[in-house]
Amino acid sequence: MIGTKTQGTRVRVTLWGSLRSAAEGRDTVEVEAATIRELFSRLGKSYPGLKPFIDRGIAVSINGQIFRDSWSQSIPKGAEVYLLPRIAGG
Repeated sequence: MIGTKTQGTRVRVTLWGSLRSAAEGRDTVEVEAATIRELFSRLGKSYPGLKPFIDRGIAVSINGQIFRDSWSQSIPKGAEVYLLPRIAGG
């Protein structure tokens, strides 16, 4: 249908480590998103403190599978979603 926007699913996201303090101390947040890309966009707008982490790169776990570069990956309804900060190696 022309002019119809894809309807996202309400996603509950669990934040790990330093991401919590970047999201006003919350350990979980909820946004409406159909894909990882949309999830990042909405989180960056709702929680500006997360934007620098998103820009540097964070991993997303959807139902136990880690995604690092698959931003078009869809998020199924009722999915268990975790965001993990990038771990520096050395």
